[in-house]
Amino acid sequence: MTLMQFRTPRTGASALPAFLQGASVEVMPRTAEKITDFRDHLPAGTQVFVAHIDGTDASEMQATVARLAREGFAPVPHIPARIVPDRAALAQWIAAYRDAGATSALLLGGGLNAPKGEFADSMQMLDTGLFGDFQRLYVAGHPEGNRDIDPDGGDAQVMAALRWKKAFAERSDAQMGIVTQFCFEAKPVIEWVNKLQAAGLDLPIRIGVAGPAKLQTMLKFAIMCGVGPSLRVLQRRARDVTKLLKPYEPNEFITRIARHKADNPDFAIEAAHLFPLGGITASTDWLTRFRDA
Repeated sequence: MTLMQFRTPRTGASALPAFLQGASVEVMPRTAEKITDFRDHLPAGTQVFVAHIDGTDASEMQATVARLAREGFAPVPHIPARIVPDRAALAQWIAAYRDAGATSALLLGGGLNAPKGEFADSMQMLDTGLFGDFQRLYVAGHPEGNRDIDPDGGDAQVMAALRWKKAFAERSDAQMGIVTQFCFEAKPVIEWVNKLQAAGLDLPIRIGVAGPAKLQTMLKFAIMCGVGPSLRVLQRRARDVTKLLKPYEPNEFITRIARHKADNPDFAIEAAHLFPLGGITASTDWLTRFRDA
């Protein structure tokens, strides 16, 4: 083994705790109810994104946001355009989240095939001018494409939307960032970020990371959420009988991202965003273990 071969994994290992310091976590109101006190699981000030799934009452979202703020965290409610009834409801939700302690929000189209109200995408919501009181607005990112937006498998519409959002940030002085879907392979993610930066789309990025879960659970969510090329990582693992009963952990993926960030400080990924597919406790335990290593 050469000296260079010996140093490479150590560089990745040492980069990982620093990279995970600013990690955020995603919860839903119904899963958050199972946690007695988030202070037993996360450092004070952690950004906790609250996912608004179709069928969840707005009052449940607001109660979860308020609870997280009381416990000392920075709640970031999702606002999916296609489930918002109308402009009046959007204004009401924004005011309620602000009063509950939220200073940031994630704006996204939402998973419905057709809008329930007057909004079809996050750009239409941004155009209302109702988000001026928020310190930061996040939008969705798709490192492996999104066939709901680009049915041909390309990225023309996704890139056009990101250019619009970057222009909005420049003309409004809004602090904007990108939060991506979870991925399993570092190479396509790094190539996607480099492509954005080369196109002048230099918004800070939180890269989606799938928290520890059974392989069957991970495959189910990956297919449901349209994860693309990096799904092959799970498929290869599924063919290895020795790994079928072991929970998947994102160690290799996130270590490669952390190492690349350490070697390239201007790389636009600023932090990890953890999707607790195997449960909040499993994900926060994993995060603590590697962040405090």
